[in-house]
Amino acid sequence: MIFHRSIAFILALAVAPAAALAQTPQAEKPGIVSVTGEGIARLAPDMALVTLSVLRQEKTARAALDANNRAMTEVLAAMKQSGIETRDLQTSNFSIDPQYFYPKSTDNTPVEPQITGYRVSNTLTVRVRDLSKLGTILDKSVTLGVNQGGNIQFTNDDPSAAINEARKDAVSDAIAKARTLAEAAGVELGRIALIDEQHRAPSPVPLMRAETAMKASSGAAVPVASGENQYSVKVNVNFELKQ
Repeated sequence: MIFHRSIAFILALAVAPAAALAQTPQAEKPGIVSVTGEGIARLAPDMALVTLSVLRQEKTARAALDANNRAMTEVLAAMKQSGIETRDLQTSNFSIDPQYFYPKSTDNTPVEPQITGYRVSNTLTVRVRDLSKLGTILDKSVTLGVNQGGNIQFTNDDPSAAINEARKDAVSDAIAKARTLAEAAGVELGRIALIDEQHRAPSPVPLMRAETAMKASSGAAVPVASGENQYSVKVNVNFELKQ
């Protein structure tokens, strides 16, 4: 009998805290206001990436390759003479492709295609750190045999300072938006609960394609316009609302 009473007493002790906890109202979670802020920094480019391709077509693969090699060797030598360092010259694509002729059949029977020649393409990516030389480099490369490519991407060697400014502006923008929302709702902002950055690459700058510029040069240095690079940073910020 005493044993059963002891068990009942122990169970009562165990249940009592749980019952008391159930009767105690839990603290409400603070309300949240979530906003997105954006910061933009613009920076004049200090470097350009240019793709230059030499395309040659001959009856045999050997002849096409030899012709391509001669032209590309001259282009590489000219790049170095223009002050381009070896580290800024990189072969980015190379291909050898047979060219086919598809004869027509008089009786609609399949006819084997015939190889009429070979096309060899060699693409060089050039990093131009002195933008004042860009037009001359483009013109000289065409003179030496570049007949494809010419895509230009203006960039910055170290955009970290501009990106940091964009980050600061993005957070400031988020705080301003959150304050406006809180005022409109008649509440007060509390502490920041979350900051989440969404970093994007620079927006593309509208440029005349280099192929068009080359055709319009008429022997003069190619006119180029570098414009501005835009670095955009977005942040998602969650603010707690004061109770």
